[in-house]
Amino acid sequence: MPGLAPLSFIFPLAFILSLAGCSAGKPDHELVKEALENKPVTTPQGGSTADSVDEYKREVGRRIQQVNSTKVYVVRPQALLRSVIVMRFVIDADGALVRSEIVRTNHDKQTEATAVASLRGTAPFPKPPPALLRAGKLEMSESWLFNNDGKFQVRSVALQQIDR
Repeated sequence: MPGLAPLSFIFPLAFILSLAGCSAGKPDHELVKEALENKPVTTPQGGSTADSVDEYKREVGRRIQQVNSTKVYVVRPQALLRSVIVMRFVIDADGALVRSEIVRTNHDKQTEATAVASLRGTAPFPKPPPALLRAGKLEMSESWLFNNDGKFQVRSVALQQIDR
């Protein structure tokens, strides 16, 4: 379909830019190359190959931003954020979201709803490596950083925030 061709470039670009924040100080062309080479890797059974909780958390963060790409901003977060929502959540051995709760908020109901919906709408996640599980589950916390327009980045894969 001719009308969809430009959209096919938007989602990979948003993904690449979301990864760029992990390597502040490098030239853009190096960040893009790294982003393309460091795609999340899963086993044929849908399991993550992450070696640590932090690495798995980045995989989850990238997935949240990919699935919710229309709600993600692709530039650096503004200096004074509209809202920061911190959520604690539990993922089971199959990658299902077992529970979630907001643990920090400025009581902006719109950004709270967006954060909750983006997490729930992304599940299931890649299956966590068995070594990361406790009693068959993995508990994590993640922050959603909202600009004034209501778009967000997930902190574990966010670009570096603007200084002023």
